[in-house]
Amino acid sequence: MATSGRGTGMVGYNVQASVDTKHHLIVTHEVTNEGHDRRQLSNMALKSMDATGTEQLDDLADRGYFKGPEILKCVEAGITPWVPKTMTSDNKAKGLFDKRDFIYIEADDEYRCPAGERLPRRHASVEAGLLIHSYYTTTCQRCELKSQCTTGKERRVRRWEHEGVLDAMQHRMNVTPGKMKQRRCTVEHVFGTLKFWMGSAHFLMRRLKNVKTEMTLHVLSYNLRRVINLLGADELIAAIRRYVAAT
Repeated sequence: MATSGRGTGMVGYNVQASVDTKHHLIVTHEVTNEGHDRRQLSNMALKSMDATGTEQLDDLADRGYFKGPEILKCVEAGITPWVPKTMTSDNKAKGLFDKRDFIYIEADDEYRCPAGERLPRRHASVEAGLLIHSYYTTTCQRCELKSQCTTGKERRVRRWEHEGVLDAMQHRMNVTPGKMKQRRCTVEHVFGTLKFWMGSAHFLMRRLKNVKTEMTLHVLSYNLRRVINLLGADELIAAIRRYVAAT
């Protein structure tokens, strides 16, 4: 598993799992050796859509999955993402206004600052493959709130070209705050159960191929036990026989 240290790493694996909210069955899973989840949102969502055969899907994930391009991929595929935004700025801790205090006016493609001034779009740049627009005004030097806003010459607000997708998702989360509780009550229980079964050592195998096989067996065992709890062993056996006969 990669770590933040340059040229360093550790022996470890990152398990992804998609769990349905109705029956708490594992829909799909993945094992990677990346030390973060930021590139897994659309991958797991698309696999879940394929596994369930649905054309509409709500995808709930924690803030570790927040990444603009991944969220955009989900929306373009007809998937509705619900991911809390990561707050990377420390302005609030410094007693300064942060980006949430600036209101975006879509009709004019401008921001309105806490002092009521308009920040028009000035220029754009490409950073890490993303087109980022910069908004600022030249009146900051005369503003009475400048000391609460920035220590620089003027306050600049940056906006990704597809940030409207992120704004729409944040609005959904603001008006439906129970979604994150639903996520915790669904997937956290599954991971807690699997970790309890696996013990403190977790994976017994080494190398990604072998660990993937081991994880698949754990998922199969979990789903079988879950279905037995839901339907009973006799109904499960009958369903398996019907499936085998049909195929």
